[in-house]
Amino acid sequence: MKRALITGITGQDGSYLAEFLLGKGYEVHGIVRRASSFNTGKIDHLYADPHVPNHRLTLHYGDLTDASGLRRIIDAVLPDEVYNLGAQSHVKVSFETPEYTADVVAVGMLKLLEVLRTHMETTGRTVKLYQAGSSEMFGAAKPPQSEATPFHPRSPYSVAKVAAHWFAINYRESYGMFCTNGILFNHESPRRGETFVTRKITRAVGRIKHGLQKTLYLGNLDARRDWGFAGDYVEAMWMMLQQDQPDDYVVATGEAYSVKEFLVAAFGRVGLDWQEFVKIDERYFRPAEVDYLLGDSTKARTALGWAPKVDFPTLVAMMVDHDLDLAEREKTLELAGFKGQRYG
Repeated sequence: MKRALITGITGQDGSYLAEFLLGKGYEVHGIVRRASSFNTGKIDHLYADPHVPNHRLTLHYGDLTDASGLRRIIDAVLPDEVYNLGAQSHVKVSFETPEYTADVVAVGMLKLLEVLRTHMETTGRTVKLYQAGSSEMFGAAKPPQSEATPFHPRSPYSVAKVAAHWFAINYRESYGMFCTNGILFNHESPRRGETFVTRKITRAVGRIKHGLQKTLYLGNLDARRDWGFAGDYVEAMWMMLQQDQPDDYVVATGEAYSVKEFLVAAFGRVGLDWQEFVKIDERYFRPAEVDYLLGDSTKARTALGWAPKVDFPTLVAMMVDHDLDLAEREKTLELAGFKGQRYG
């Protein structure tokens, strides 16, 4: 049985990847950070008490900024594959916490690489590493963007991701490590965090439809993104580590839509006109905007045999329907006297 270790397992991608790998028969281990409240909601449906015989999902407390903790976990787990999805991944927040973002995203990747390098030297084992890159690394680069497109990052987050990308290549070329970079374009789902624009929109649609919210405040509506379904994209991550040689791949749908077009589709799903509810708030504009990201995933489609299964209209409908259900349950709680209780 193959053993995988996932950093960032409690996030959108981590939860879908854990689900996917368990379906493939893997034993899955995840690193979680200690928090004062439960933060495992996205994987609760996968988790079994450690006392349950033959459970295949185990969680470990740790942090990418703590090399000794990473070493302890890797030496104990002995993974065959490591998926580095952990990050401070919010672009706007990275402008407010640039040092922390760099510590987690860039230096954290370097620490993970060093721990894996010394682990393999000591044990003689081979461990394959997937590094989660981002289309934000392209920033101001002219679309469409492929593996050959020069990076032009426009935020502390994307600069840190570029550093992590090159750390992976450096260790691959210097030490022969199996390090692969997945440059994933925007990928969404009902499990997307509510501070990200797509989920912020669909959550608002559900709440507005049920009379729980009146206004949605957004920033740049003209930004265009290549939006896919996160469940499709984790399969590409796995495919990259099944290859004989490590390489770097862009994962994208090849179609771009503006935030405004997302609004039209989301509000249209429930028969509402978005213009009646959306207001612009300059606080949501970035200091340096990224206007147009469109991925060319020809290499992934050819070399890996990967292709997206969920199209844009289906993705939007999936997210809106999920958040309509959440808002309905939230409304039920409010009618029962639990005003202000958010469900989800």
